[in-house]
Amino acid sequence: MKQNYVSLPVMDGTNMNAYTSFPKNNPGSFPGIILFQEAFGINHHIRNVADRLAIHGYTVIAPELFHRTAPGFEGDYNDFGSTMMHIKALTTDGLEADIKACFSWLQQQPNVIKEKIGSIGFCMGGRISFLANMILPLSAAVSYYSGGMPSLTGRLREIHAPHLMFWGGMDAHIPNEHIEGVVHALKEAKKEYINVVISYADHAFNCDERASYHPQAAKEAWSMTLSFLENKLK
Repeated sequence: MKQNYVSLPVMDGTNMNAYTSFPKNNPGSFPGIILFQEAFGINHHIRNVADRLAIHGYTVIAPELFHRTAPGFEGDYNDFGSTMMHIKALTTDGLEADIKACFSWLQQQPNVIKEKIGSIGFCMGGRISFLANMILPLSAAVSYYSGGMPSLTGRLREIHAPHLMFWGGMDAHIPNEHIEGVVHALKEAKKEYINVVISYADHAFNCDERASYHPQAAKEAWSMTLSFLENKLK
């Protein structure tokens, strides 16, 4: 498995670093995945997720979404406040430009199957995975406990690919009305989706570097994620 960082030109004139991870038996032909970070940057956890996906045969790119305000930022899980200025600085136009830059990079890779691209995101990145599914011709998308969704529910009719969603039933950050609103919008738009609420899991249950980590829920969600991606991308 090969890992490295790349620098991508973005349409607004900025440059964005991204962590990349490739399947071990590269060269070959593999689906591509854009991996979207939590609010804490492309940290050890997100890099680990990228590497785990690469082990299963995906070429993965994880962009630094805070590149305009804090290139290389890695936040402290115990200090969410330090991330807020960077979150507030994000714009839909900027995110769409970042997403397109990642998609373009994947399209240029000789080992990537061009028509088999997916996305996955966690928390803040879960919402951005929805955005990617709206603006790119994806074949699959996954969102874990995606906050901030009310601003996007009116656009869910734009999504292209089946979307897999995970939520923690004990998550006080995301009310049930939030989840119901997303599901209702997808249903009204007649989009393909899978909605999974793990009743005994909290927010960020997949991250083994946070206090809310739930090994059983993480294992179950990850197994379903891999099956979903294999069905749609392979």
